Amino acid sequence: MQDTALYQYLLGLKSPWTVSRVQLNLTGQRVDVWAEHPTDAVWACPHCTKTLPLYDHAEARTWRHLDSCQFQTHLHARIPRVVCGEHGVVQVTVPWAEPRSRFTLLFERLAIDVLGQCSVTGATRILRLSWDEAWGIMERAVTRGRQRKARKVVPRIGVDEKAAAKGHKYLTLVCNLDEGTVEHIAEDHTQESLDGYYAGLTQTQRDGIEAVAMDMWEPYIQATRARVPEAAEKIVFDRFHIMGHIGKAVDTVRKQEHRALMASGDETLKGSKYLWLYSQENVPAQRREEFAALKRQELKVGRAWAIKEALRCLWHYVYPASGWKFWKRWYFWATHSRLEPMRKAAETVRRHIDNILTYYQHPITNAMSEGLNSQIQKIKRMACGFRNIEHFKTAIYFHCGGLDLYPC
Repeated sequence: MQDTALYQYLLGLKSPWTVSRVQLNLTGQRVDVWAEHPTDAVWACPHCTKTLPLYDHAEARTWRHLDSCQFQTHLHARIPRVVCGEHGVVQVTVPWAEPRSRFTLLFERLAIDVLGQCSVTGATRILRLSWDEAWGIMERAVTRGRQRKARKVVPRIGVDEKAAAKGHKYLTLVCNLDEGTVEHIAEDHTQESLDGYYAGLTQTQRDGIEAVAMDMWEPYIQATRARVPEAAEKIVFDRFHIMGHIGKAVDTVRKQEHRALMASGDETLKGSKYLWLYSQENVPAQRREEFAALKRQELKVGRAWAIKEALRCLWHYVYPASGWKFWKRWYFWATHSRLEPMRKAAETVRRHIDNILTYYQHPITNAMSEGLNSQIQKIKRMACGFRNIEHFKTAIYFHCGGLDLYPC
């Protein structure tokens, strides 16, 4: 088979395009392929598909194609232009690449696969690209995917925040809890950050929201109440954030008691910080005896830990009436425990209890959002951080957006 016929097949070129010549550069480990067409070929306007004769050519362009063995392969061609009565002088669409791209469709698909498995820096080494070229492929893929994404109703969403950089810089993430994808990213964690997501939805989409999982952050609450119909019955405060809040109160009790004991030379609580933050079943096997011995002592932190563990039962009830009954008993215990941090934590929970117990109607949590947060943290770590917030958002959409990234 001749080299021109071989590359005609490898590139998938069809009439009127043909491969006119192939040049092999052994020193530079490069293959250059030229594509041409007959002068009497007719072309379709890219806007209205009207068939028109050739007007002239744009300047010659080069596209990077899949490597031929270890040799970089570059395709060269002059793109025809036509004169359309409606759209003027326009370039036609070539079958091997998207408009304004310097890479063939097949190369971009490979690059997207590689970028999905490693960092941008790693992709540049594998694909032999510059950082800007690799990042450009990622940005175009995200733009393409977001434009294609269907505007549909997302019934169950999770709202969470993610630290973007040092200095209290945050991103607000809205996640589809059913599909495990990031639907929206906004800078900061203000009411406007979340309001931007709701404002971009149609009324049908807002009406279709069945439940919203979030922490007890007031700006998120206000944005949801302002935009989502019947939001008071749809907001579900995330159980893991609630338990995290109670866990901090337990740790405060431990620190206060530890300081008091150390003042008298008692090191009972030394090295026990993380034991009191574990749930009963998650205590490491090698420390269970130590923890059991600590619980047998009359420690304030032991009482605080017991209060914390008891609250977990709130989410085990099926019937709301039973849940309310349990809550009242637990609240009385926490507020009469003579442990000020636990009393304050219980008061915070009481102020939000209505939308904690909406869990019985909408049994959702932000576990999916937290899982995405872990994946985002991995992306951030692989990139050694992002100084540009827009780049960070692009990377999140690329890896976690559930987008159709490939070129057509």
